Amino acid sequence: MPFYHPVTTQGSQQTQPPQKHYGITSPISLAAPKETDCILTQKLIETLKPFGVFEEEEELQRRILILGKLNNLVKEWIREISESKNLPQSVIENVGGKIFTFGSYRLGFFIKHYNNIPIHLLRVLQGIDILFARLALQTIPEDLDLRDDSLLKNLDIRCIRSLNGCRVTDEILHLVPNIDNFRLTLRAIKLWAKRHNIYSNILGFLGGVSWAMLVARTCQLYPNAIASTLVHKFFLVFSKWEWPNPVLLKQPEECNLNLPVWDPRVNPSDRYHLMPIITPAYPQQNSTYNVSVSTRMVMVEEFKQGLAITDEILLSKAEWSKLFEAPNFFQKYKHYIVLLASAPTEKQRLEWVGLVESKIRILVGSLEKNEFITLAHVNPQSFPAPKENPDKEEFRTMWVIGLVFKKTENSENLSVDLTYDIQSFTDTVYRQAINSKMFEVDMKIAAMHVKRKQLHQLLPNHVLQKKKKHSTEGVRLTALNDSSLDLSMDSDNSMSVPSPTSAMKTSPLNSSGSSQG
Repeated sequence: MPFYHPVTTQGSQQTQPPQKHYGITSPISLAAPKETDCILTQKLIETLKPFGVFEEEEELQRRILILGKLNNLVKEWIREISESKNLPQSVIENVGGKIFTFGSYRLGFFIKHYNNIPIHLLRVLQGIDILFARLALQTIPEDLDLRDDSLLKNLDIRCIRSLNGCRVTDEILHLVPNIDNFRLTLRAIKLWAKRHNIYSNILGFLGGVSWAMLVARTCQLYPNAIASTLVHKFFLVFSKWEWPNPVLLKQPEECNLNLPVWDPRVNPSDRYHLMPIITPAYPQQNSTYNVSVSTRMVMVEEFKQGLAITDEILLSKAEWSKLFEAPNFFQKYKHYIVLLASAPTEKQRLEWVGLVESKIRILVGSLEKNEFITLAHVNPQSFPAPKENPDKEEFRTMWVIGLVFKKTENSENLSVDLTYDIQSFTDTVYRQAINSKMFEVDMKIAAMHVKRKQLHQLLPNHVLQKKKKHSTEGVRLTALNDSSLDLSMDSDNSMSVPSPTSAMKTSPLNSSGSSQG
């Protein structure tokens, strides 16, 4: 039986206004849920279940067990370190530490764990990020509240950053009227965002904490509403939000610690943020500084479509399943750029892909500035690419960027040279790889313009969601010829960017100046 908190529909919350004022403005509505809202919320839960967004009771207990084991290990490690320093026994008895969770884990979301982990294996467990912060306290009480700003005094900036995730998550939970309704609504919104390919902080969309803050703000504006209403109001609020006005869960507070905070009145760079969603814990930061003109345009359009669909659901003209239908990205645009990263080994591919992906937003930003391009929409999903040479060991990953060109009088004969945009991007990636000593020979980037009808040569049929089957046998990435765009001087309209070892003669890869991003 899936584990989730029951929907709050009874008691004083249904008949009385909330005792506490939430957010920086008054609520839009204090209306309590009606019977139809409760029915719709139950239907929403039933729709969400097959997607696996609810945690099983067994999974929850395993999560609690693992956290307990980790906490015991932390105390054991600290005690061993203290003893190795020959500290007095009275000091050793009082030293300690505690693990505080944050992000989705702390918000109470489904997270997959390894089964039956012996405690000795936790010492080398991979896949768990542990940040360290040393507090100016002699002991760590079990009920320590990390939201207390006084804990930040006299702390190293690295420790403050380590605490930030916990403090932000705790503030979000503290600033919503009803945690159960918030969690259920956030499950729905996060699933919707992932299904619609707009869940990726690194590529310029929104990450988990940003979606959580948008849902939290919705809960503040409708404090007595339950999930079915909140999902609808989420789309209503943010399809009409006047960006770049910031989303704030609380009025920013000054702690006189002189830490940099998001403030466009003081920081000129903050004035250029397109979709600011500000973290509620000091030092306040914009969680969405990666958002670009294109990604904001895509998300706002998705908000509008989400509103239209939930309008239908509330009128019983559609089911919740319609909201979670994945749109076909590969039918949406006429033109695409396919970006490919390749490496000779799987280990090198993982490192190379991580670096390339972290810089794709730079390419999107460059494309946006092109006078002929209206929109550059990168799909957050990456895909395995067919081998160029079947006899050669090579590991390849590709991303797809949809393009919308401005309509002109001679748009049929439009010729757009994207060579500079591509070359600037690849130079940035290679420069970073060299500076970080990560670059290896045969790590490559290739980019090409592809028309919609050519995508079947690169992507598997189930990805394209087409009925007609196409053979990809023998297809090479350099075999795409039908194009009205001049991506490079290569006649095949692909652009295999030279590796640094060959490009150094003509490209300023070793010049001074930091890489972008």
